[in-house]
Amino acid sequence: MTGHAAPDVLYGTTMDVPLLVSEMLDHALANHPAREVVARRIDGTIHRYTYADAHARCRRLAAALTGLGIRLSERIGSLAWNTHEHFELFYGVSGMGAVLHTINPRLFEDQIAYIAADGGDRMLFIDAATLPIAERIAPRLPAIEHYVFMGTREQAAGTGLDGLLFYEELLAAQADDFAWPSFDERLASTICYTSGTTGEPKGVAYSHRSATLSAMCMSLADMIGGYRAGSVEAVMPIAALFHGNGWQMPYTAPMNGHRLVLPGRAFEPDKILELVRGEQVTIAAAVPTVWMTLLDHLDQTGGDFGELRAALVAGSRPPPSMVDTLRQRYGLQVSQTWGMTEALGVTKATVAPGAHDTDGMTPIAQRQGRTNYLTRLKTVDDAGAELPRDGQSVGRLLARGPYVAGAYLKEPGAPRDWLDTGDLARIFPDGSVEIVDRLKDVIKSGGEWISSLQLEAAATGHPAVLQAAAVGVAHPKWQERPVLAVVRRPGAELTEPALREFMAPLLASWWMPDRIVFFDSLPVSGTGKVEKRRLRTLLSEDPGAGAGASAQDA
Repeated sequence: MTGHAAPDVLYGTTMDVPLLVSEMLDHALANHPAREVVARRIDGTIHRYTYADAHARCRRLAAALTGLGIRLSERIGSLAWNTHEHFELFYGVSGMGAVLHTINPRLFEDQIAYIAADGGDRMLFIDAATLPIAERIAPRLPAIEHYVFMGTREQAAGTGLDGLLFYEELLAAQADDFAWPSFDERLASTICYTSGTTGEPKGVAYSHRSATLSAMCMSLADMIGGYRAGSVEAVMPIAALFHGNGWQMPYTAPMNGHRLVLPGRAFEPDKILELVRGEQVTIAAAVPTVWMTLLDHLDQTGGDFGELRAALVAGSRPPPSMVDTLRQRYGLQVSQTWGMTEALGVTKATVAPGAHDTDGMTPIAQRQGRTNYLTRLKTVDDAGAELPRDGQSVGRLLARGPYVAGAYLKEPGAPRDWLDTGDLARIFPDGSVEIVDRLKDVIKSGGEWISSLQLEAAATGHPAVLQAAAVGVAHPKWQERPVLAVVRRPGAELTEPALREFMAPLLASWWMPDRIVFFDSLPVSGTGKVEKRRLRTLLSEDPGAGAGASAQDA
């Protein structure tokens, strides 16, 4: 090339418009302003308004924050449930350039205080349900300048919180003509923290660009499937808004003109079903434990899911019996996907084109979705060598893409090229993924792996089993041996020998649990998952644990 000029670089002639969260709500205002948002308030009453109403309130909120001195990239915390006010924070806060930091109220208060401090929050938005938590942790949060109460003065009467402001009063004092600023799309829009099951929780900052791309990919026609041109979808994130941005539904709903239905904090099955049926919800998203609770309630009370057609399932692997019941008894399309705080929407919840012609649907439906657009997934062995996508080889699952976390907040060093998810998985030639187990949960017995997920699936196939969790307990010869904790369905009678007989044809003989222990309930984390670390400790320290006890109290 010496002596020759490099060829000119040709750039595209398209507009360079930043991908900002505010564009989604602007799109809703311009194209479907009358579509409704329906939300249950903390007091149980129903609030309904339109995207046009929400847009005006979000601009008032942005103006109020600007007036309070909030500037670009400053962190605003929320300790709140799935209400219309919380939905507004996703746009009023992020749209003006600040960062919404959603915090899980179900966590231990020490964790909540740690997360709020570590995130660097200047303000904390709270509701009537979380006000008592805020009062107790306030002494540990000196950096919080204002608490903003999303409720009435009467509901907050007698509070001792300093610097308390009232949400509706802030909005009422502002005009709704705030102009969304333009800024670098790579700036953070929201922050979520991991559950901290293996150490301190870690923060993941989603950029405006990543939120937009993730929401777009989660809006693809084959993400959930069954798209019907001209139909009005009503979507309901039963998954809390502080869990991975409510599985992106606060973004995908206004982006696509869906009715958005929010359950407030009323996650009891009768309250959820009341909204599902009353608001003609067509797509609902929840972890398996919620779906199992809904099915159990319907078994006891009768009824159905109304207009619901699709059950989006993620968070953990659902029992095959649950999937079959939703599909066969209630006619729902069960769409299973996989993701984590660090990687939202990286698999789509439909089978590959033509799969129904060549394979049985139930085994395919048990996979955790297939690779979504803009995401790369691979499995590697212990030496880091990539494994074939043959549906057989099991290795550590790694992810890469524009909406996959390359680092955690305050993490030193350069961003990583691939995210190690901590899952063991196999990838099939069509890009679908089957999670074999969490690496920390897999049971290592005699130098071989036993999948806790497969043990649990075998047990929950029994009609008398409501919930099951398998853990490895130390063994002097085999390193670990499986122990199975089981919760019976209400009123059901089931003995250990009967369950063993049922499971025997489904498992290799050496996979059979050494013990099966019955509980009234299992310990559950703030994210709705069984806390296997607590369960493992209980079963290791007290081999006779169970006998109708609640492991939640362990």
